Parts: sequence; C-alpha cells; structure tokens
Amino acid sequence: MDNSFLFKWSPRLLSILRIVTALLFMEHGAQKLFGFPAPMQGGAPPLMSMFGVSGILEFFGGLLILLGLFTRPVALILAGEMAVAYFMVHAPGGLWPLLNRGELAVLYCFIFLYLVFAGAGEWSVDRLRR
Repeated sequence: MDNSFLFKWSPRLLSILRIVTALLFMEHGAQKLFGFPAPMQGGAPPLMSMFGVSGILEFFGGLLILLGLFTRPVALILAGEMAVAYFMVHAPGGLWPLLNRGELAVLYCFIFLYLVFAGAGEWSVDRLRR
C-alpha cells in the first residue's frame, strides 16, 4: 500500500475512531441520565451521586468528544473517570478485566488517553477553531 495514502487518511481515521468511541461512550451516559436505550436496573441515579456525575461526564463529555471540541482536556477528564471507574467498580472483583467486567473501562481509558496526545483529527471543531 502506498505510504502517501496512509499518510493522507491517518488524521481522518483518527476522527472516525474519536466519533465512534464518543457515540458508544454516550450510550452509557444516556442510559444513566435518560434511561435510553434501556433503563438502568433500579432506575436513574440521583444526579449528584457518583453514578449521576458519571452519567453527566459520559453523555456531555462524549458529546464534546463527538464534536471534537476541547478534545484534549475533555479526553483527559474522561480517561481519569474511566481509571477511577475501573479501580472503584471493577478491580475489587478480581485482577483480570475479563473476569471483573472492566474491559470497556480500560479500553475507553486508553483511547481517551491517546486522544489527549493525538488530538481530535481532521474532522473536528478543534481543527476549525485553529
């Protein structure tokens, strides 16, 4: 494959990774805040609870990541949220993410950490603002 093709599409695929990640991440926040696409077991959490704040971060932080607006600082906050979620919720269930059901928290944490360094990519509001 021609390296110029890879070089040309690299920032665009970064944008696609950011957009798909944000859409999937926003589902977790939407479920906590709005009961969509499926209601949470036990109902929506209070907004000022840990689950409520995580829902706000996941939905609205995910929306900012989706748009590529303030990508680096928002991604840093979301990576931190996912690290906290892993160690508070999943790690007490065992060492291995497959067994403690923490794979998504780990994966989101590292994708967001990557976005802190890589930025939003070519298709983003951040790029338009520059």
